Amino acid sequence: MEKTKGITRARFLAGAAALGAAATVLPSRPAVAAGGLGHRGVVYTVGEGETPGTAWSAARMRRDIRAVRDRLHADTVDVTGDGVERLTATATEAAEQGLHVWLQPTLADAPERDILEHMAECGRFAERLRRHGASVDFSVGCEFWLFVPGIVPGATVMDRVRNMMEGDFDPVKMQRRLDRFTAKAAALGRSVFHGNLGYAAAQDDEVDWRLFDVVGIDYYSYFRHPADYVRELRKYQRWGKPLAITEFGTCTYRGAPQAGGMGWDVVDYDKGEIKGHLVRSEHTQAAYLTDLVRVFESMGLYAAMAFEFVTPDAPHRADDPRKDLDMASYSITKAIKDRPDDPRSGWHWEPKEAFHALARQYGRCARRP
Repeated sequence: MEKTKGITRARFLAGAAALGAAATVLPSRPAVAAGGLGHRGVVYTVGEGETPGTAWSAARMRRDIRAVRDRLHADTVDVTGDGVERLTATATEAAEQGLHVWLQPTLADAPERDILEHMAECGRFAERLRRHGASVDFSVGCEFWLFVPGIVPGATVMDRVRNMMEGDFDPVKMQRRLDRFTAKAAALGRSVFHGNLGYAAAQDDEVDWRLFDVVGIDYYSYFRHPADYVRELRKYQRWGKPLAITEFGTCTYRGAPQAGGMGWDVVDYDKGEIKGHLVRSEHTQAAYLTDLVRVFESMGLYAAMAFEFVTPDAPHRADDPRKDLDMASYSITKAIKDRPDDPRSGWHWEPKEAFHALARQYGRCARRP
């Protein structure tokens, strides 16, 4: 794998202190690749963690980012989630490791003002990284109808998902509210970040892509034939802008690709158990991801980021398939707790077949001229 020189911590901190006096750096417009995949990456979600055992750890994050570079052979990390300190620490580590950064804050279920302030603070940090040598794109967010209250009825993300699935919303009002917030977020993003600006939309979202430099799509389709993926993805290129697949992936059971973006909805959370009689299949997940990477390469897309590196709060249980929550996870690694029934238990991850398959695919991408 070709190693890229990263921005050093000393260089970044020294430059950041003088940002106010720094000369303006003109953004370089992202190129549409003539062939191959421009950026090959993985989504890395930061968050507080649902239990004491899965709480945020800077040391763990640094080890993970090194694994993304050295073991997965990715050249890009999509840093997403909430918490400005967690997001910026992870983005800095990725930049120092020579990785391209797609920084995408996704604060959910908060007042609009808080979401915009959270986004702007991350954008300012991304601009500091960019001005001092890092390779970084900034995304103003992800699927706003899902994360931002007031666009679709519902107080929480799960409420809004159910209302969308059950048709309990007004599509005209939804689109008007979505357009308003997207335009506001894009304008704010432009005011704080002067590099390539993006957004991660759901496949069926209607977005005014004139507001952005990069078209970002969370892509979860399933087809039997590669040509059908190409045919569907072409419609996202009609704006003449680079196309980034900001999420793609599937869960770890037979039939999961056909379930698309709702593959996770197989858990009875009251019992903490998998519903039905699913059959774990790491091979199914690996085959789906590598098939899609081949499609993305054939189309010369700007970037593709597999969802996701690790899901600590969906641990694998080899001893009890009913409690193997990793089956409902899109993660390419499996989280394994030292003491499965203890919320304070330590844990570690191990690579799934999908990790190894992507590593081979990404390694071949890296070696191609």
